[in-house]
Amino acid sequence: MIRIFSLLALMTTSVFSYAQIDNDKIATTQKFDEVLTYVNRLYVDDVDGEKLTDAAIVALLEKLDPHSTFISKEDVNDANQKIKGNFVGIGIRFQILRDTLMVVATIPGGPSEKLGLLPGDKIVKIGAENVAGIGLKNSQVRDRLLGDRGTKVTVAVKRKKKTMPIDYVITRDIIPLNSVDASYMLSGETGYIKLNSFSRSSHQEVREAIKDLKEQGMKNLVFDLQGNGGGLLYASKYLADEFLSDDKLIVYSEGRAQPRVDLNSEKTGLWEDGRLVLLTNEYSASASEILSGAIQDWDRGLIIGRRTYGKGLVQRPIDLTDGSQIRLTIARYYTPSGRSVQKSYENLDDYRNDLLNRYDRGEFSSKDSISLPDSLKFYTLLNKRTVYGGGGIMPDYFVPLDTTERTDFLSDLVRSGAFNSYSLTYVDENREDILKDYPTFTEFKENFEVDKKFMNKFMKYAQEEDEELEMDDEEYKLSESLIKLRMKALIAQNIWGYNEFYQVYNESNEILQKALNVIESNEYKSALKSQK
Repeated sequence: MIRIFSLLALMTTSVFSYAQIDNDKIATTQKFDEVLTYVNRLYVDDVDGEKLTDAAIVALLEKLDPHSTFISKEDVNDANQKIKGNFVGIGIRFQILRDTLMVVATIPGGPSEKLGLLPGDKIVKIGAENVAGIGLKNSQVRDRLLGDRGTKVTVAVKRKKKTMPIDYVITRDIIPLNSVDASYMLSGETGYIKLNSFSRSSHQEVREAIKDLKEQGMKNLVFDLQGNGGGLLYASKYLADEFLSDDKLIVYSEGRAQPRVDLNSEKTGLWEDGRLVLLTNEYSASASEILSGAIQDWDRGLIIGRRTYGKGLVQRPIDLTDGSQIRLTIARYYTPSGRSVQKSYENLDDYRNDLLNRYDRGEFSSKDSISLPDSLKFYTLLNKRTVYGGGGIMPDYFVPLDTTERTDFLSDLVRSGAFNSYSLTYVDENREDILKDYPTFTEFKENFEVDKKFMNKFMKYAQEEDEELEMDDEEYKLSESLIKLRMKALIAQNIWGYNEFYQVYNESNEILQKALNVIESNEYKSALKSQK
C-alpha cells in the first residue's frame, strides 16, 4: 500500500493546529491533499507517495528563501551530528586507501583507543564480512561502524609485523566531534584558536582552550573563524559572552511570527580584557557573523580578513511525523548596532553564485572593488567607527587573497586526492623512522624537509593515480612551496593531529600573519579608535 504524507497532515501534527490557519490556507493544503489522492488513485503507473511528498516539500521551501530546507529521515542523524557535537561509533578517523580501510587515528578516550587499536591498522573484517578489496565506500563504513550506544561490533585488524589478524570486540559509545581544530601559542604572548563550527560543545571547548593558553602566558588572542559556516545561535551567544563584559546586547532576532528576542552577555567571561582579533573570510557565515558583529559593534576587538558570507537568517528545526525534518527560516538576526548582514536573495541564481561574482568583480584581491551604499552604513556603539550591513561583516583590516602561488595545477592536484593518499601511505611506511628522527612535533616542525627526492616520488605517484592530471612545469614552480608546506602539514596531522597540521600550514595563512602583526603592535589600539 502506498503511503502518502499530505502537507496538510504534516503541518497539522508538526507546527500548527487547524484553528491557527485561516480558511484560504486550509483550502490550499486541501488542494494539495486532493492532488496526491488523485495521483494515487488514477495515475497510469505505480507511484511512491512518500517520494512525491518529499519532492513537493522541497519545492515549496525553495520558494521561501535559500536556507529553508527539507531533510529526509535517512539524513536527519547525519545532519544533526555536527550541531550536537557528537555521534555514536567506535572512535576512529579512517581513510580508504587502495581499497583498504585504514585507521588514520583513534579518537582520544574513545573505545578503539582504549582497546589498543593503532594508527596504520588495516580493518579487513567487520563482523563476519570481509571488507578488504571489495570497493568499500565511506558511507558503507559508517553504516557498519555506527550504531546505538552500548552495542558491540567485532573488527579484524591486520597490523604490521603481525602475521595473523587481531580481533577486537568494540562497544560503541558517544564520540565527540570537536569544533576546536587547533589551539596553540603563535608567539610568547599571542594565542590562537581555530573554530570550525558552532555546536553544543563549542563553548566548553573554547573555554578549555583559553584556560590552557592563559596558563602559557597568553596576553593576546587570535580567534580564527575562516571557513566556519556557523551552527547554533546560542553557541555564538555563549562564546560572545566570554569576550564581552557587563550586560551587553550580543544579537537580536525577529520575524513575522516571532517577536523580538534579545540575547545579552550575562556572565563574567574568560577573555573580557585582553587584546582580541577575529579572522574571517568569504566562507565565514551565520553564527560566525553573529560573533564577529557583536565584537565589532562593541569595539571589543578587530576583524581581519575578508568580507563574510552574508547569512542573517535564523532556522528552526521542526521534526515531522515520519522522522524527517524541515529547517524553517523564522526570523532575521541583527547585530547590536542594528545591522542585518543578510545579503539579498531576490534573485536566487545571483545568490547561489555570489562568491563567484565577488571573485569576478575582483573583491578578493582589492577592497576598492566593494561598493556599499550609505543606506547600509552604521556606527559602532562606543567609538562610532563606520561599519556596514546588508551583505556580511566587513573586516576592519582587509587582506587580499594571494593567488600568486595558487595555480590551476595546484587545484587539480588537490582535487585528485593525491595529497591525502600519499601522505597517509608515506606515514604508514615510515612512521617509526619519522618518530625516531623527530621524537617531538617541535623537532619535526623545525627540521623535517620535503626535499626534491620526496617531491619526485610524490609527483610520480600523483600522475599514476590520476591519469588526467597533467604536469605543468611552470605552474609547478609557482606552487612548489605551497605543495611542500601542505604535504608537511598532512604528515604532521597523520602522526600527531589537527592541531599540529595548523601549526605547520598556518605559515601560509596571510590573514593570520597580518593579525599577528597588528595585535602585537601599537596599531591595534589606534585601529579600534579610528575610521578604517
